Amino acid sequence: MKDVSELAKKLGVKFKDIDFLTTAVAHRSYLNEHPKFPLGHNERLEFLGDAVIELIVTEYLFKNFPNPEGDLTNWRASLVNANTLGDLCRDLGVDDYMLLSRGETKDKDSKARLYILANAFEAVVGAIYLDQGYKVAEKFLKKCLLVKLSEILEKKLYLDPKSRFQEVAQEKFGITPNYKVLKEVGPDHAKKFTVGVYIGEEKIAEGKGMSKHEAQVDSARAGLEEKGWE
Repeated sequence: MKDVSELAKKLGVKFKDIDFLTTAVAHRSYLNEHPKFPLGHNERLEFLGDAVIELIVTEYLFKNFPNPEGDLTNWRASLVNANTLGDLCRDLGVDDYMLLSRGETKDKDSKARLYILANAFEAVVGAIYLDQGYKVAEKFLKKCLLVKLSEILEKKLYLDPKSRFQEVAQEKFGITPNYKVLKEVGPDHAKKFTVGVYIGEEKIAEGKGMSKHEAQVDSARAGLEEKGWE
């Protein structure tokens, strides 16, 4: 187990109670193998951090852009989705400090690991908020997350993959794509869905997510890549 005070330095946050950060990087699977671990897993901090991120991002967009609600909603979704947060978690080095089961530790590059990291980022923000308050959490997110907005706007990454895939499919084939759930795994509170996107009877690609909608979006994104429609 690495010293998370080193992670705090990387994040640029001085914690009064470093246990908040230790909890933020503790996955449920780690506690299953280490029942004497003195702290809890990170799901409650994740719940809090998710709300903190949404509020700070929403406030920033509201104050800085006069665009209509629909635009701001799409931009926010691009900033706070699992891909963005999971990649950011890796960039910040949080992945190196995660407390995981042996099995999860080996599984470095899967979609499931990306979601674990996205959730961990939310938990870290929750820890910063509890320990340091709103202003420090806001400063942290402006430095590492909100700076990504310019690239999102420049490359139009905020456009919904499902809408793009449907538009091109109808243009080229005159067919509206359909989506089918191929697999559901996990308990009710943490289900993972695998969804296929089809044009007619042909399966174009698959996607995964923590909800059916998220898996559909992921499959549409994969479909755009598969067909070269990006």
